[in-house]
Amino acid sequence: MNIDSLAKPALTPPVGLNGTIRRQMAAEEAAAARPAPMDVTGGFGASLGRSVELLDQMQLTSDKAIEQLAAGENVDLHDVMIATQETDIAFRLALAMRDKLVEAYQEVMRMAV
Repeated sequence: MNIDSLAKPALTPPVGLNGTIRRQMAAEEAAAARPAPMDVTGGFGASLGRSVELLDQMQLTSDKAIEQLAAGENVDLHDVMIATQETDIAFRLALAMRDKLVEAYQEVMRMAV
């Protein structure tokens, strides 16, 4: 008895069903590997609103960490720096998205009807 024989199932399916079971197992594995669908309720406006709320929450968390560090509380400097940098990156992304949206809006407004 070797390790490979332990990994194999003890019972094998009937010969006629072998292909069907393999296809079903492959389909189940493929479905499990697929990412979960995103929640798109509310459309673009709701998604944008959630993003702004998340950015605001990140900013509040970063500010609180900075205040705790300045007050001499027991917080790790690297955690404060990481929170600050994450907030900075998220804010820069929000600014870039805003700029692209304004640019797209201006382009649409310049179009001849």
